[in-house]
Amino acid sequence: MSTEFAAPFAALPVAPRDPRLADAPLLRAARRLRPAHTPVWFMRQAGRSLPEYRKVREGIAMLDSCRRPELVTEITLQPVRRYGVDAAIFFSDIVVPLKAVGVGLDIRPGVGPVIDQPFRTRADLDRIPELEPEMISDIAESVGLLTAELGGTPLIGFAGAPFTLASYLVEGGPSRDLARTKALMYSDPQLWEALLQRLAQISAGFLRVQVAAGASAVQLFDSWVGALPLADYRRFVQPSSAAVLDAVRELDPTVPRIHFGVQTGELLPAMAEAGADVVGVDFRVPLDVATARLGGDHAVQGNLDPALLFASREVLGQRVRQTLEAGAAAPGHIFNLGHGVLPDTDPDQAKFVVDTVHAWKG
Repeated sequence: MSTEFAAPFAALPVAPRDPRLADAPLLRAARRLRPAHTPVWFMRQAGRSLPEYRKVREGIAMLDSCRRPELVTEITLQPVRRYGVDAAIFFSDIVVPLKAVGVGLDIRPGVGPVIDQPFRTRADLDRIPELEPEMISDIAESVGLLTAELGGTPLIGFAGAPFTLASYLVEGGPSRDLARTKALMYSDPQLWEALLQRLAQISAGFLRVQVAAGASAVQLFDSWVGALPLADYRRFVQPSSAAVLDAVRELDPTVPRIHFGVQTGELLPAMAEAGADVVGVDFRVPLDVATARLGGDHAVQGNLDPALLFASREVLGQRVRQTLEAGAAAPGHIFNLGHGVLPDTDPDQAKFVVDTVHAWKG
């Protein structure tokens, strides 16, 4: 991504980082260096599975909770305190930057993001302005508060990829088949490209603000891109994701970039080509198989099935160790689930996973 494309975020000063981060296991694994132990964190580790989260969120809407720096700080730190994970993931939501630029939307409990006026025509581009730093000044404040508390524990910045953001805008909310999204993409590729370019600017700006404020790694989530075949991914999606990831590299090349999608087994090499340092793998593809598909030159993240946290300790421990053994085939492995923590997960099971990973001697 060029500096011109990244404007007005091009001149953001990058905050100094805690020198202890140089030895952080997660950052060493992401850089394909040998860490002291296999690092572990969980997608959705801060959320509904924690009673302390439910308590502090009581009576506060999701989007409001993402824009209150003190609350964001508390929620992000909760799983670090409880589990002893090797990284915090910035508490936010994929659609926060869309709301920040003025898109009418809400997050409905049990449903997800719902768009007031779904994207349909070229005229709808005018309703999606570029993101400006002052629109998300609270995000920078939240990151600053967090990094001060975390010290030598990395904070992972968070953003949704342009394709997934586009799917919410076009569908008007979550969709199983993405029929409207695909119809627009195939029938009007020029409009599709313009939409994803606009969304790339928004996602890139959202990540650059987090990195400038102190995030020491980032993850770009492309939740729904697994609905596409490889050829369509390369043509219609990869350029915009590459633009976002390149914007992070341009601002600070020392920050590892993690790229994750669901049901993306066939897309893994192309997702790596988009600029990922670490490729997130969902639970459907064993990590050694994913590593072979990636050519053995990328770190991987994953990929225990979240449902296994409902199994017995004997079964869970066995499957954690199997995942670690498969991950050892990669030049770097960050242990995670192959999707987010399920809402009814027992926190003690998650703590057991962390302890098992940290005790593993591979």
